[in-house]
Amino acid sequence: MTSSLIRNTVVAIHRSLSQNPNPNLKSLISLPQFLSSHPSLPLHHRIITTVRFISASPPRMPDTSSAAAAGDEVEKQFRRFRTQLEESGELREKIRGVAMEIESVLRIMHADLLLVHQSRPLLEVLEKAKGQIDVVKDKFKRLAGILQECPEQYYRYHNDWRTETQTAVSLLAFMHWLETGNLLMHAEVQEKLGLNGSDFGLDIEDYLVGICFMSNELPRYVVNQVTSGDYDCPRKVLNFITELHAAFRMLNLRNDFLRKKFDGMKYDLRKVEEVYYDVKIRGLTPNGESKGDQAIGEQA
Repeated sequence: MTSSLIRNTVVAIHRSLSQNPNPNLKSLISLPQFLSSHPSLPLHHRIITTVRFISASPPRMPDTSSAAAAGDEVEKQFRRFRTQLEESGELREKIRGVAMEIESVLRIMHADLLLVHQSRPLLEVLEKAKGQIDVVKDKFKRLAGILQECPEQYYRYHNDWRTETQTAVSLLAFMHWLETGNLLMHAEVQEKLGLNGSDFGLDIEDYLVGICFMSNELPRYVVNQVTSGDYDCPRKVLNFITELHAAFRMLNLRNDFLRKKFDGMKYDLRKVEEVYYDVKIRGLTPNGESKGDQAIGEQA
């Protein structure tokens, strides 16, 4: 009978704890004092009293205030993220719109400048291409105005117009070389495009990549000039591109896009060298005659 009573008591305690997993600790602490003050209570009465103490303990309600506060903080954070992403998306769309306009103008400028390979008069070609510089400058001014809405975040959106910037540098540098035979400097490009070095300037890597693009035009230009009878052009281009290649070798370039474009410059140099050596071996002079023909002409 005693074992049956103990088994039933354990089951009752288990049910009480299931209904109230957080019993009142004060009630449990006072239970031994109560039992010691009534030593004459039979065993089954003691067990029943224990069960009543546990069952009578009021359950502890879970604290939901901290969980609710944490949920509110998460919601506020993601609402803030949503607002920031929407603002960033709208700003990026504006930037891309202006970048597309810049690309359209540069495409026209490039088409005008390609006429130099068709033996067109140089002044005529340059005058036509230069007519687009002010338009490009105005587009970059608009782009700078948009970026004033997000100060100190130039490089966050830089990739949205860097390709157009590199193309602009290439075209301006090629036109400058056709006019002067010299390299267009970084500060001169900024001035032509109306860029401010502090707030909205010309990134150095964009300038260097644009110069590499410009060198890609030189081998074709040399071949066409020799075809039209300008046999001194290979020498001029070879001197220029040799000095440019040597200047680039001063830079410690990483293995990235700029390094790949610089590696391509040595092939441009090699092509120009081949044309120059071919002209020299044939004995062609700047006026279009070989040295043998020139000697015959002098004897006559």
